[in-house]
Amino acid sequence: MVQGNLFHGLLSEDSYLHLATYIKICNMVKIAGVPEDAIHLNLFSFPLVGEAKRWLHLFKGNSLRTWEEVVEKFLKKYFPESKTAEGKVEISS
Repeated sequence: MVQGNLFHGLLSEDSYLHLATYIKICNMVKIAGVPEDAIHLNLFSFPLVGEAKRWLHLFKGNSLRTWEEVVEKFLKKYFPESKTAEGKVEISS
């Protein structure tokens, strides 16, 4: 199911929608004694392909230690401030 929600890192893709769908899928996986964030973190590379997979591999070893860090860096990369500003202008007009 995780691999059915692929993200390539293209401008036409919605990074927020990808994350929301990914989290819903991961939340269906329950393993006794394993926190949800650990599942999110460990499965995150599987739906990434192409540029997005290359981007994730730039983070060597355990440099991304928490799910919050991954989300922050992912959105900073694939939903930059310029898109936020464009959205605000579009909403207000």
